[in-house]
Amino acid sequence: MLHTDLGARKLTKTSIDTDGGRTIAIGDIHGHADALRRLIDEIRPRRGDTIVPLGDYVNRGPDARGVIEALIELDSSCHLVPVLGNHDEMMLDARSDRYALDRFRHAGGQQTLDSYRPQPSIISAKLSLVPDSHWEFLNGCLAFYETQTCVFTHACYDPYLAMKDQPASLLRWTSIDGAVPAPHCSGKLVVVGHTPNRIVRNYRHLICIDTGCGFGGRLTALEPATGTTWSVEQSGTAQDGGLR
Repeated sequence: MLHTDLGARKLTKTSIDTDGGRTIAIGDIHGHADALRRLIDEIRPRRGDTIVPLGDYVNRGPDARGVIEALIELDSSCHLVPVLGNHDEMMLDARSDRYALDRFRHAGGQQTLDSYRPQPSIISAKLSLVPDSHWEFLNGCLAFYETQTCVFTHACYDPYLAMKDQPASLLRWTSIDGAVPAPHCSGKLVVVGHTPNRIVRNYRHLICIDTGCGFGGRLTALEPATGTTWSVEQSGTAQDGGLR
């Protein structure tokens, strides 16, 4: 079950003036809160910066709860524009569909649920333990974020459709491994995650910054305007970035 209505969700957050600040995307985090916190320390976000996490905050890693808490906290110091990933969508769907709950658990969701247990002795971790503030965070994630020069989305896109007309299946579920899409009709650079690789892949019109956090790899951030990258190992150890 797909949240197709999210494809048309509009950005309404305008409370922080970002003129002159940096715009920085963060790749798939997959429950690795230590890596996210270390990456944030490396980036040193300022109030005028816009930080765009590209989704997949949950599943596979040990601390999805810590990831969402860290992002909510980050929202108080900069302009945070979180994008929805397919794993996050599965978590939202799991609330109302028992088959979706099974799919969520098998895709790493059990680790996510375990991170919400108040104590290890509690065996049965349930979605009801997720606080309202975390559901509000996930529900507030955008299908994509578009600036004057860039488009940020989780997975992929149709090069011939305006971003507001993109299907959810492309934005959140389609890998670029099978075929790298052509340049988008807007002429803007597109930055995505979703398709893991050990290196950042730069196709000039498209950059994929999923460097395998959750698969034993790294968590990477990119400032498209300058090509600057920051990278930490899944464990949270800092590494030299490098745009390729």
